[in-house]
Amino acid sequence: MNSLSSSAFLSVGFRPFYLGAALFAGVSVPLWVGVYLASAPLPTAYPAYLWHMHEMLFGFGLAVMAGFLLTAVRNWTGLPTPSGFALASLFVLWLAGRVIAITGPGLLYLVVDSAFLPWLAICLAVPIWRAGNFRNAFVVVVLTALWLCNLAFHAAAENVISAAHLQTSITVAADVVLLLMIVIGGRIIPVFSANAVDGLRPRTWRVVEAASIGLVLLITMLDIAAPLANDAMRLVQTWILSAAGAAHLLRLIGWRVWQTRSNMLLLMLPLSYLWIPIHLLLRGYFGGAPGVLTSVAAHALFVGAMAGLMLSMMTRSALGHTGRPLRAGWAETACFIFIQFAALLRVAGPWVIPGQPALPIVLAAVFWCAAFGSFALAYTPILTRPRIEPDLAEAFKPIHLER
Repeated sequence: MNSLSSSAFLSVGFRPFYLGAALFAGVSVPLWVGVYLASAPLPTAYPAYLWHMHEMLFGFGLAVMAGFLLTAVRNWTGLPTPSGFALASLFVLWLAGRVIAITGPGLLYLVVDSAFLPWLAICLAVPIWRAGNFRNAFVVVVLTALWLCNLAFHAAAENVISAAHLQTSITVAADVVLLLMIVIGGRIIPVFSANAVDGLRPRTWRVVEAASIGLVLLITMLDIAAPLANDAMRLVQTWILSAAGAAHLLRLIGWRVWQTRSNMLLLMLPLSYLWIPIHLLLRGYFGGAPGVLTSVAAHALFVGAMAGLMLSMMTRSALGHTGRPLRAGWAETACFIFIQFAALLRVAGPWVIPGQPALPIVLAAVFWCAAFGSFALAYTPILTRPRIEPDLAEAFKPIHLER
């Protein structure tokens, strides 16, 4: 117990969860590609492609969110979040869910995987409540919404509810993660850019800000109501998706992010955010049916936006919280370039390499693994060793999301 409490690796949430997310990303995607190429089933309670989508969100994505939020809430509130044995228990629960997803049985997977989000939400809600930091209580709401989506997914996989809810639950969960990226991205990208680049003055327009968030909320509501969808709702959703995509392009232009082009650590944030309007426009172009994510639109969101933004924050926050300069070296540059190539190949591959559907998938997987392999190689010593300034004891300028 004492050794766990004093371990640098278990001193704060970003350390185990960032490393766990990177290693899981590097293992799960090759596994999926192997299953896809061999046309072989996984020993899961649902089709392999749904396992792939679920684990992208609730495996990889949730691990990064957990690491970021456990660290950020500590800074926002000035109160501790789990460390030592408590953090190890939370991490092991997440890891157990990833293993049981493959080995089964489905009922055990339901119990273990469904337990992680409530525990994480409580770990964050307690310091937020004690500090009266209610402005950031939205993260607890987001985690609760994701938990409900996850429960619906498992219930559909176990035939407790209609199997049609498998796809719908993943789509709504993707919407919730998209909303989280929109809110946090809108707060940190212009602020980080303005702080680092002399003369950069990001612009925001109230109508664009309201449309950027409001339209995606409306899309989420329509996706929740997917079982009731008709032709009129599909047409409405298509137009809303197109309008949301345009709003996010205007939002990005207002931030004047091209002025960050000389700073790779900064530039990666807006480049990854650019995949959000691409996702929305692609989803609208390919039909925009409520509750349905096409492969192209899904990979624009999961690989381009989510993985890109998460790699950006993983590198930035890990460097800052361990006392290192916020500067992109070989590892950060490699991560950013590789993940962008992975997204481009996975989204545009069918048009760039026609007639060979497997080739862009394999190439995208290679670049994906190269991105997270580079992170794991460079950041394992950073995440497992004490801060280079021990007297500061993980103290670092807080990542404030308030304006």
